[in-house]
This record gives sequence, structure tokens and C-alpha cells, in this order.
Amino acid sequence: MTSDDAADAPDGQPFAERVVASRVLHRGRYLTFRVDTVERPDGSRAERDICGHPGAVTILAIDAEDRVLMVRQFRLAAGGVLLELPAGTLEVGPDGSVEDPDGAARRELEEETGQRADDWRTIGRFWTAPGFATEEMRLYLARGLTRVRDRLGEDDDERLELERLPFDEALAMATAGEVHDAKTLVGLFWLARLRSAGEV
Repeated sequence: MTSDDAADAPDGQPFAERVVASRVLHRGRYLTFRVDTVERPDGSRAERDICGHPGAVTILAIDAEDRVLMVRQFRLAAGGVLLELPAGTLEVGPDGSVEDPDGAARRELEEETGQRADDWRTIGRFWTAPGFATEEMRLYLARGLTRVRDRLGEDDDERLELERLPFDEALAMATAGEVHDAKTLVGLFWLARLRSAGEV
């Protein structure tokens, strides 16, 4: 493709694909599964299997002893129990509106850990599986924690076990391959980079 072709492409992106048709296969509680027909810049067409997702949040909650709050829970798709940062999907209203991520982060922290935070900072955003899913996740750092519940306020489909790990220990586990959840790896490594750069 020449530079002139790139200039004519959607948004100036030489590899951009344009959706020309879409067929919904299933609508679930949060997810929509569809097949999109796309047209490439050269005019050829292809089909893409897409999982529509409203987005999600994950929280790096650090307590006064520099421990990161994590939860263990069974994940059917992974076939076992994973150690993860608290996280959750954005709620979708009856009118199709999507929950504000900042509010969702605060809700999920309290539901999964029984804690509230006085100090919040958004430290990143990332696509979890851009090859087939529209889920964009926002990563928050939460500090100044106080307990507001004696037990976890779990959703009906969740069974969680809260753990507090020294940040350095959690990072060492991630580095050693003992943490297998992608958002948790992203969060731990991102915070480690910010700390090494003196930004946190």
C-alpha cells in the first residue's frame, strides 16, 4: 500500500476495516456474540467473530502496609482457581446505557474486598482480547483504604476469598509465572514500572 492509499483509508489508518454487515448470534446478560462482515481497504471482504462487551474495571488496592488486595475465585473457562485483582464488568441499564467506570471501580472494590478508598487514580486502559472482544478495561490505583463490611458482598455467581499480599511478594509471584490472570499481570507490572520511575 502506498502513502496515498494510507491517506484515503478510514481515519488515515492503512489497515482499517469497515463493517458493512453484522449478524447477532446470541445476546446474553453482558455479552453479545455476532459475526461482522468487514471490507478491507483493498475492497476485499471477510468475516470476523466478535464478542461485544460493555467494558470493565480492575483495581490495584494497596493498604497502609503496602499489601495488595487480591481475590481467589474459581473460573470455569480457566478450569480452576485464579488469584486476581478485584475487578468487574460495567453494568448495562435497561436503556442500553453503560455504567460510569469510576463508579464501577468503587462499587467493585467494596463488593469484592469490603473496603473503600479515599485516594483514587486511573493509571491505564487496555484491551483484554482485541482479536475478538470489545472489552476495554480501566486500571485504577486505590489507596487510603478503610473497611466498611465484615464480609464480602459477593454477586450471586461469585465465591471469593480475600488475600492481602505484600506488593513485592505479589510481583515476585507474577514474575515467577505463578499468577495466570492477564489483568492482574498488567496491573502488577504497570505499578512496578510507575514505582521504579518514581511516579508513585
